[in-house]
Amino acid sequence: MSLSRARAAAALALLLATIAPACTAAEEEPAPAHRTTAPLAYANRQKGQLRLPLDAYGSTAAETYAVEDAQDLLMRRCMNQLGLEWQTLPRVAPGDIAPPNLRRYGVVPAEAARYGYHPRPDPPSVTRRDHAWDARGALPAAIQRAAYGTSGTGGCLKTAQHQLVGDTAPPDYDAFNRLTEAALKSSRRAPEVRDALRTWHACMAKAGLDYPDPLAAAGSPRWNTAGPTPTERRTARADAACQQSTKLVAVWAAAETRIQRRLIQRNGVRLRTAKARRDRWLAAAHRVLNRADH
Repeated sequence: MSLSRARAAAALALLLATIAPACTAAEEEPAPAHRTTAPLAYANRQKGQLRLPLDAYGSTAAETYAVEDAQDLLMRRCMNQLGLEWQTLPRVAPGDIAPPNLRRYGVVPAEAARYGYHPRPDPPSVTRRDHAWDARGALPAAIQRAAYGTSGTGGCLKTAQHQLVGDTAPPDYDAFNRLTEAALKSSRRAPEVRDALRTWHACMAKAGLDYPDPLAAAGSPRWNTAGPTPTERRTARADAACQQSTKLVAVWAAAETRIQRRLIQRNGVRLRTAKARRDRWLAAAHRVLNRADH
């Protein structure tokens, strides 16, 4: 990441803010009285539509881009008032934005045969935006100071943020991050998920593969290569087939949904407060973008 992008990312506390109080951790899951699964979870994940309860309190990639874009427009106005030019970041096409939770439970079956466990290459509009961020790292020092101040959080960046939301504090995403991590860890220990993982493991063993779960398979250091190898693709295909035959994703998603709902109940006040702040940032960003587009 370039210096300018690092500064802007650090300053965009909307996405990185952390507040000290810890959240309630998820404990060992007891067996549910009725083991309901989500029959459409596997199919929906294929379409990028796997949603979990805590998603309502986080920020999607599209929302992140919206805040960045609005802030960038206000920065350009500030820089122009100083007699300086400022090239705004190219927009990311809606169809190029990755859906949430795509690899939460391991490899994406639709991508296994082609990419193995490697991520899909960035689409063109995402690549263009990344290149524009990198180009900012080569801006003259005087331009960078005007844009970010000497601290990296001042200058026109600070002005733009104040014009966007005034003194509104950035959302507290620490609550979301901690809880969603706790929910995933706890769901792996849920009895029905452990049963499904044992079945998945037995399925993989028939293909001569030995991994404790799909996350371990996806994270194997064997795949730290420039691109997917034939062995990686074969492993990923077997992994995806075993996930499908065991309905692992449906079972796992149902267990985590139950756990996340309980965590939301226990941490509702903090999550609702964070969501309200996030919504104010987003509403302000959309007002700026709508004015610019008309």
